[in-house]
Amino acid sequence: MPGMYKRVQSVPLRHSASALASNLAVLRPPAPEPCSLAVVHGRGISLLGLSSESEPGGHIRSQRLLQCKEGGATADSTLILQARWCVLLSRVILVVTSRRGIQMYEEDGSAMLYWQALEQPGALNTKVVFARGVAAVAGLYICVGVSSGCVLVFNIPPRGTNITLCNELHQHSDAISSISGETLGDLESTVDMVSADDGGVICTWKSGEDFTLMHKLPPYGCPPSVAPASRCACTSVVMWRGIVAAAYGTGQIRVYDGTTGMLHADIDAHARWINSLDIAPATGLVLSGSEDSFVRIWKIGETDRVDGTEVAHLHSECVQDVLVCGARFCDTRGDSFAVTGYDLCEILRYVRT
Repeated sequence: MPGMYKRVQSVPLRHSASALASNLAVLRPPAPEPCSLAVVHGRGISLLGLSSESEPGGHIRSQRLLQCKEGGATADSTLILQARWCVLLSRVILVVTSRRGIQMYEEDGSAMLYWQALEQPGALNTKVVFARGVAAVAGLYICVGVSSGCVLVFNIPPRGTNITLCNELHQHSDAISSISGETLGDLESTVDMVSADDGGVICTWKSGEDFTLMHKLPPYGCPPSVAPASRCACTSVVMWRGIVAAAYGTGQIRVYDGTTGMLHADIDAHARWINSLDIAPATGLVLSGSEDSFVRIWKIGETDRVDGTEVAHLHSECVQDVLVCGARFCDTRGDSFAVTGYDLCEILRYVRT
């Protein structure tokens, strides 16, 4: 459907986006409140707030660079890999992962609440080189993946800094690439968390005091001789009403039933590595961004067929001469989205026509 979205005024950045997968975080408050954006740049994070006048242009309310320090390390020695806002039942936490540790901040980055060192992990049972993959789960937990393949589960109190590492999930043998949690409106779902790794393995979970593994999906369509760091990697996963959408280095998107593991759809979505996948929780729209310079929008819907799910392509947008790093919806319905690119000193924005 050409023309479904149109480009509007972009948001300028003081620092360009690093060449990292999923390098864009969006805090989507209830409409009509404006959203906040976060982009990783080397050893810092650009935090931007958009004013209510951002319809349709995207006026900046605030912009600052959060320089992260961990323990006794200086900012120059901390290479950040990901920043994510986690919306919990009673608070919002900004989580930052790096090659040195996991940091949790107040929503605006004004104060650090917690940090978990990875060089001397203490409670961690295996050597960890970096942390990557962040999601809020069940409104109570924050799950963070690490390079050993472990998923760390943190219990977050309603207020204060008494954050505790309460569980470690050991089902992956390769580095975690992405984690996603079910939206707060679907907490009674049989599955409410999904994790993926660089080897292409996907695990679905039911949260609780003890997280329960519901299904473990092996690498799909990749011969055993292919190395895990190859195009078989699962680069990003999202979850919606028990349905899992997974993006791969092959440029494909696959849709699974999170409880049974049944494959519902296999889509040749992009010509190159997919760097970002996002979902609009109110509508089931899926946004994908790839190194082929395209961002595309898909619709996941339920049908009366045996497999119960169908996927339709709705929109394609070519971001010419830009290696897309991050693509995220700016609202819960998918009426607008934002895109970042490597060495691009602006955030591109699009709205539904």
